[in-house]
Amino acid sequence: MGKPTGFLEYERETALVQEPNERIRHFHEFRTPLNVEKQQRQGARCMDCGVPFCQYGGMISGMASGCPLHNLVPEMNDLVYMGNWRQAYLRLSKTHCFPEFTSRVCPALCEAACTCGLDGKAVSTKENERAVIETAFREGWVTPQVPRVRTGKKVAVVGSGPAGMAAAMLLNRRGHSVTVFERSDRVGGLLRYGIPNMKLEKSILDRRIRLMEEEGVCFQTGVNVGKDLKAEELLKEYDRVLLACGASHPRDIAVPGRDAKGILFAVDFLGTVTKRLLDSDFSDVPYEMAKGKHVLVIGGGDTGNDCVGTAIRLGAKSVTQLEMMPKLPEQRTEENPWPEWPRVLKTDYGQEEAIAVFGKDPRVYQTTVTEFLKDKKGNVCKAKIIRLEPKKDETSGRMLMAPVEGSEQVIAADLVLIAAGFLGSESYVADAFKTELDPRTNVKTSNNGYETTTEHVFAAGDMRRGQSLVVWAIREGEEAARAIDRSLMGYTNL
Repeated sequence: MGKPTGFLEYERETALVQEPNERIRHFHEFRTPLNVEKQQRQGARCMDCGVPFCQYGGMISGMASGCPLHNLVPEMNDLVYMGNWRQAYLRLSKTHCFPEFTSRVCPALCEAACTCGLDGKAVSTKENERAVIETAFREGWVTPQVPRVRTGKKVAVVGSGPAGMAAAMLLNRRGHSVTVFERSDRVGGLLRYGIPNMKLEKSILDRRIRLMEEEGVCFQTGVNVGKDLKAEELLKEYDRVLLACGASHPRDIAVPGRDAKGILFAVDFLGTVTKRLLDSDFSDVPYEMAKGKHVLVIGGGDTGNDCVGTAIRLGAKSVTQLEMMPKLPEQRTEENPWPEWPRVLKTDYGQEEAIAVFGKDPRVYQTTVTEFLKDKKGNVCKAKIIRLEPKKDETSGRMLMAPVEGSEQVIAADLVLIAAGFLGSESYVADAFKTELDPRTNVKTSNNGYETTTEHVFAAGDMRRGQSLVVWAIREGEEAARAIDRSLMGYTNL
């Protein structure tokens, strides 16, 4: 695969990235792809490694290793190297519904498991994937696949995030009539309002939605199933129902002062900003949300980083990001060998921008909030924080992060964004369909499958597995589509 000596001859090279002080002036993507010649050279770096863990997509030591979609990575990279872009697109399409999304927002599990990463830099598979799909769109190879025959079966998909969209695409191409219900004003779920525009241009999302509509998928927005539309009505009208509503119940911070004004969940903050931008075609930037404010972000994950980058674009006076866990090492340790997911320090785009603007990394490790302080008008103005240290719990034997006495501080905080993850799906949809939940408040399915405890009702994505990555949601959607098709037809050829 690729050029046998390519990984020795060519250095890893990725897209050109706009300087932080330039890109914070806008809300658009800021990466310029490599030219064709350089991109093909990157494909050449994919060696004939014999055991391509990049496409394994399984769990090792409790962490994902390789692509959950089992993309045929070495074959695609080889076709990129050979300049056979059309075949590369066809090969990628065998396993992947939406490479234009993951090639922008995925943390590249394939690259983390790349054999070249053992003693060097991994093959830039994520950017090769982006080059393949964008070339395919540009050349007109991505066309509507309208089913020749309809089965007469109807499927309702509740939720239009990556899991719901993937399932809808496959089920429609199989010949079933698919309607997707979305409670928001636009299709996309997490892809629309949970991921900022500078990571995923919404025109990329709209491009795919138009294709799906041309193929026959029907999207209904502004319909909140379980409230606006009863579960009984859906089950009566449709042969099968797929719940793909995501894990939209955010984890809160239960400390004194939580009722202060100016404390928002990250997903609400990001969604509000994106909606204002889209509604006004980017002419109405909601600067008033963060301009001149000391912004405190609670949570060190991807969503927290998105909050940092967005707050800076809105003119924040300062940004502090709290992370409960210790700072990760810059290199793999012996306890974290390849091909496990590398537990190493990652400085993402938002943190890079904070360093450029404020002169320091916004992250404060091993720290949490103990209280929010209000001004006379009830607005949050400060936060009490405390240092944490790892300590073994004598009862359970687990390592916990315990407060350090005497380490309290008070910091300025005019806007607080809670990005502490999610606890599972909102219960009203599951209650409406009378589906059972597991101990983690995710929808319970049978035998690790996709059918819920309610007949003819299936679940997929974060609603079934809990908060996870876009690529896992797509895999869940694809597998749920197969399960629904088999349920309807007695077999599946998806």
